[in-house]
Amino acid sequence: MTRVFGDVRQNGYVVRDLEQALSFWIETQGVGPWFVIENARAPDFQYQGRPSQAETSLAMAQWGPIQIELIQPLDDEPSMYRDFLAAGREGLQHVACWSDDYDETLAAAQAAGFRVGQGGSFAPDARYVYFESDGHPGTVIELAETAGTMGSFFRAVAKAAEGWDGSAPIKRISLGA
Repeated sequence: MTRVFGDVRQNGYVVRDLEQALSFWIETQGVGPWFVIENARAPDFQYQGRPSQAETSLAMAQWGPIQIELIQPLDDEPSMYRDFLAAGREGLQHVACWSDDYDETLAAAQAAGFRVGQGGSFAPDARYVYFESDGHPGTVIELAETAGTMGSFFRAVAKAAEGWDGSAPIKRISLGA
């Protein structure tokens, strides 16, 4: 747990091939079920303070107390995900902390010197930001709002993993679901 963000709740991996990554996690780690959202685009996504239409496909599953997120960029629009791949990397790109008081946590992070690199929302109560990592080399920190829609989704992902028997490992959903 950190003074600003609280516990790490999610590990986010940027991958070049989502289907290949899903196979790895299902077949070698036994993680699932996975909730896959294809062709996701946050309507108000911003990168470096400027609008971007970055499109991704996402997958989420629970691995014990940690949620695993897989992110595949689908275009060349500016994003920290695209930057990560362009630097020749693939794998763990961010750790996420969740907050039911997003505005307060964001303000505390910015007061502590964290700068937003990208962010957006999938609903008015489903905001997120990724902080720049230039102050420390390596993994980015994400802050996600969990008081509303996104928190409900994250809880549903965790609940689905409880006692999962390995059947139906992939559930394809839409952002409206």
